[in-house]
Amino acid sequence: MSATNPTTRGWLTEEETVDTDAVLSALDDDACRAILEATSEEALTATELSEQCDIPTSTAYRKVEKLTDAGLVTEQVRINTSGKHATEYRTCFDDVVVSLADGGVELELTNGERQSGAAAPVAGD
Repeated sequence: MSATNPTTRGWLTEEETVDTDAVLSALDDDACRAILEATSEEALTATELSEQCDIPTSTAYRKVEKLTDAGLVTEQVRINTSGKHATEYRTCFDDVVVSLADGGVELELTNGERQSGAAAPVAGD
């Protein structure tokens, strides 16, 4: 039996900004996109991601770190009654909107669980 600790890191508060380069770099990575797809419906550990996405476990760890740093996945602890705890990852956005405006790139991440219309602001380019 396992439970999830909802204290997570990875999603940004409205006061924080998204690093456009980090998000675009992560979205340009095939393994990162596979992880985002795999974790869009359920939280998975790096080992589970390795198996589901057909990537080495070491690659899964590197990619989830990249995705977490970009604010695209959350980390949480899966608590097992056996005493073995594992970190699991889940996609924390519904949509990414990229726009070109005022000579720069604007990026908006939205999450259906957040208030309607709320989006994480982007660091200007």
